[in-house]
Amino acid sequence: MSEAAQRGRFTRLALSFDGVASAPHMDRTAFRARIIFATLAADAASANLKLTPEDQAMKTMLAPEAFTPVAGGWGAMGWTCVRLAALSDAELLDALRLAHALATAPPRRARRR
Repeated sequence: MSEAAQRGRFTRLALSFDGVASAPHMDRTAFRARIIFATLAADAASANLKLTPEDQAMKTMLAPEAFTPVAGGWGAMGWTCVRLAALSDAELLDALRLAHALATAPPRRARRR
């Protein structure tokens, strides 16, 4: 799939959720609901999705050719690199659905001591 086609596919799927907007974010394109839940690389070969650590572990175990934790602390927080060519539209939409749900969940309240 060409870079333009891959970019179009990811953008179409990411914007299919209610309340999502896209904007430049450093050298990437960010997709935001309440918070950023996905960023698309400039070459459209990969994207980073914000998953829970549990969802990240499941995805990387089931499809290591498509999902890898982002290096360093970002990966420990659930940010996951997705190789777009390794996923069908349905698989990508499922991963985006997890990231979008996390981004639209009410913020956690600070614990009181």
